[in-house]
Amino acid sequence: MNIYTFLMRCIIMSFKFLNQLPSPEEIKREYPLSPELTALRAQREQMIKDVISGKDDKFLVIIGPCSADNEDSVCDYVSRLTNIQDDVKDKVILIPRIYTNKPRTNGTGYKGIASQPNPEKKEDMVEGLIAMRKMHIRAIAESGLTCADEMLYPENWGYVEDLLAYVAIGARSVEDQQHRLTVSGFDVPSGMKNPTSGDFSVMLNSVYAAQQSHHFVHRGYEVETSGNPYAHVILRGATSKHGNNVANYHYEDLMRLHEKYEKMDVVNPAAIIDTNHSNSGKKYKEQIRIAKEILHSRRHSDELHKLVKGLMIESYIEEGAQSIGEGVYGKSITDPCLGWEDTKRLIYDIAEGC
Repeated sequence: MNIYTFLMRCIIMSFKFLNQLPSPEEIKREYPLSPELTALRAQREQMIKDVISGKDDKFLVIIGPCSADNEDSVCDYVSRLTNIQDDVKDKVILIPRIYTNKPRTNGTGYKGIASQPNPEKKEDMVEGLIAMRKMHIRAIAESGLTCADEMLYPENWGYVEDLLAYVAIGARSVEDQQHRLTVSGFDVPSGMKNPTSGDFSVMLNSVYAAQQSHHFVHRGYEVETSGNPYAHVILRGATSKHGNNVANYHYEDLMRLHEKYEKMDVVNPAAIIDTNHSNSGKKYKEQIRIAKEILHSRRHSDELHKLVKGLMIESYIEEGAQSIGEGVYGKSITDPCLGWEDTKRLIYDIAEGC
């Protein structure tokens, strides 16, 4: 066997090509967003942009399940937010989390509905892309609220670009060049999380990169982007070299972020604070206390009132978490979440305290 044949066999063994995925255009033609919902999405997008830019003093609450694992329970949850949004509309803009892609710490486990539409069955990415789009459209239609998703795979943007109100780039993706460049072409506010190390410089560099125009390869095309002026940071806590959680939502952390932003050549300096993950140590009930501490810091400082534009909260119908297959309706199968009663009280408290 010559070296060429050996290498070709290794390549063939390393990748098994299962399906050619339909293009974003094909799936959007099959599952279109109506003109009425398109107009609603544009209106909500502008409302959120106005908060990030400082034109509007409302407060953003990006809230919902850790992972959007079940269409019925997720859309039920999102629809429950509608009446609360009406009650707090003068102070707060609710952005439901419908996270259809899930990064995994060690690469294994449930990766989200876009990869595995049924958590108890095998992966099916063709059906997953359809399920992702259908869920977002249904949620908008039933609730009147446009939603947030995490952009784990930059090439998936085209499947939901006409649906989302907000995009998050996760702690494990924020250092990746392709994520940064792709965000520069998004037309919606996009939050760049601090990496798991907690390094503010990495996070702020990702914001700077996302706000610039770029020339690169995307989905097989040579493209050029205009830059995203609504890219901003999300503080989610960090993990020390010893594996311990290190919170970064305290007053001193926020002031340090403000000082670093002052030295950056970026527009619309803004921060969203993630109340879970390493900020809470995944002790989901702590999110209530953490949210209230952040609101207190905003009231104490004019600089922080302008900088901190909102909170990110993990919440579902039933509190806590369950294993895949337990079948509890509206309970997370990934990280534990606040339950509905705590969620309602917390949103009203935020509206009163922001």
